[in-house]
Amino acid sequence: MLIGILQTGLAPDALKDEMGDYPDMFARLLAGHGFSFRTFRVVEGQFPASVKECDGWLITGSRHATYEDHPWIEPLEQFVRDSFAAHVPMVGVCFGHQIIAQAMGGKVERHAGGWAVGAQDYQFGDQQLTLNAWHRDQVTEVPRGARVVASNDFCANAALLYDNRAFTVQAHPEFRPEFVDGLMKTRGKGVVPDELMAAASLRLTEPIQDKTLAAQIAAFFKEPRT
Repeated sequence: MLIGILQTGLAPDALKDEMGDYPDMFARLLAGHGFSFRTFRVVEGQFPASVKECDGWLITGSRHATYEDHPWIEPLEQFVRDSFAAHVPMVGVCFGHQIIAQAMGGKVERHAGGWAVGAQDYQFGDQQLTLNAWHRDQVTEVPRGARVVASNDFCANAALLYDNRAFTVQAHPEFRPEFVDGLMKTRGKGVVPDELMAAASLRLTEPIQDKTLAAQIAAFFKEPRT
């Protein structure tokens, strides 16, 4: 199954050589599930010719906000709507979670409560998963037809399911603890409060359930569709 990675942001140059860029992280996350990958740098205006060019789509995280004025935002929203109409499955992560919600009629805003950084605990039904996060924006209004499937006290709409057409999560299952540590050192200083980064640093050694969520993502992509 060919998954098209729609890359909406770039990892910090200082971390790329050792840890790779975002598409590399998703390839590692989903290794062993039988996928192949093709990357489209939509952040640089590179879009697929058709929503049917791949068997499914994965929209990455980004340092940009969905409500910012970038020339690739509106085409990406249209691509999301076209994929949804064509029943081509989509997975969105962080920015991807937000842009799918925005494209489908939801609302994304800067959260008054500030940042979520590092390991966070989310309730997925009766299962609690600890996953890494790095965000200040949130989906504040859920699109019609979407169902909330994960939340916590900080992020009410932490994962959304749009029948069998889109599955989106606010957290970053592709972020390993060492990458979060690197983000705090390269992008966090002066942006994320020091006390929040200190608290996140204390949780860097805690186990995360990235493989559990990877299995859920893989199962979603592979779900039979007509």
